[in-house]
Amino acid sequence: MNVWSKLITALRGGTNELGEALVDAQALRILDQEVRDAAEELKASRDSLTELMAREKVAEQKCITLNSKIAEFEDYAIQALQKNDESLARELAEKIADLENQLATEQNAHDGYASNADSLRNAIKQADSNIKRLKHQVDTVRATENVQRAQAAVAQRHSGSSSKLTTAMDSLERIKEKQELKNAQFNAAQELAEDVSDDSLNDRLEAAGIVPGSLNSDAVLARLKSKVTPKIGNDSHVAE
Repeated sequence: MNVWSKLITALRGGTNELGEALVDAQALRILDQEVRDAAEELKASRDSLTELMAREKVAEQKCITLNSKIAEFEDYAIQALQKNDESLARELAEKIADLENQLATEQNAHDGYASNADSLRNAIKQADSNIKRLKHQVDTVRATENVQRAQAAVAQRHSGSSSKLTTAMDSLERIKEKQELKNAQFNAAQELAEDVSDDSLNDRLEAAGIVPGSLNSDAVLARLKSKVTPKIGNDSHVAE
């Protein structure tokens, strides 16, 4: 049971790592979508604010109209009282009371619309500021990622080019070694050919009774005489 528990935990860990890897890989896309979602919500909030402001204006206009009617009927009621028409004055008073109740209702609605509009206006202002800041951060992150991607590509190309250059240099050194070996072989073959040619010539001279560089006794004696004869001549001249 303990082994199965560990296997399940390992699978859950692998799933979490895979999910995090997918999220990291799509981070910018997710951020863009979140910005778009926030912008859509902001648009909906602006539409709601527009509706609230319109209702506030309508309620305000109703309040103005009701106040005008109340003032008008109050004037009528005063005139009826001045003419001692109590019945008409009471009827007008009932009308005024009904208008004032309507006015209170519309005034409460107006105040509620105005309060909600102010709250929503502040929320929209804050949300708009947050979205602008988020867009700026997303742009910064995207620019940074583009720079890092370019740097990684340059580094990869440099690494690849360095490896290729190293391989090319190794190949060049091997070619040079082979060329030097061939030159040495050519020189050795030429020297060997010259030695063989000299040996052949010497053999032919020796066969003909001619030994290059060797001296016979007659040549040696002639050379010695050429050195001794002048001295003998000089000595005979002295004796005379």
